[in-house]
Amino acid sequence: GWLDLVVLKHSHACNDYTTLNLTKLDVLDDFEELKIATAYSHKGQKLEGFPSNPDVLAEVEVHYETLPGWKKPTTGAKTYYDLPSQAREYIEFIEKFIGVKVKWIGVGPA
Repeated sequence: GWLDLVVLKHSHACNDYTTLNLTKLDVLDDFEELKIATAYSHKGQKLEGFPSNPDVLAEVEVHYETLPGWKKPTTGAKTYYDLPSQAREYIEFIEKFIGVKVKWIGVGPA
């Protein structure tokens, strides 16, 4: 499934991340567009964050932001600026939403 930033933000609130590691970015290379979960609602009401009640979680509607894909290979990238601009925008969207910088980015076989 698509990246769920509601879960990631909740995990950050619990664990106080200092940086993030984004792996397998290259698996997104062929998509025309990418979706990222940014909010939940339950019975028509927007939730302020990740629900603590598992019954509510089972019934949430997930809301997505759609970002453009990059349709270019990232596997040869050695620096952040070697990545396609849309890949950098995707990473920056994650950083802004969570409030934590992405320090490591994986783009292919180790």
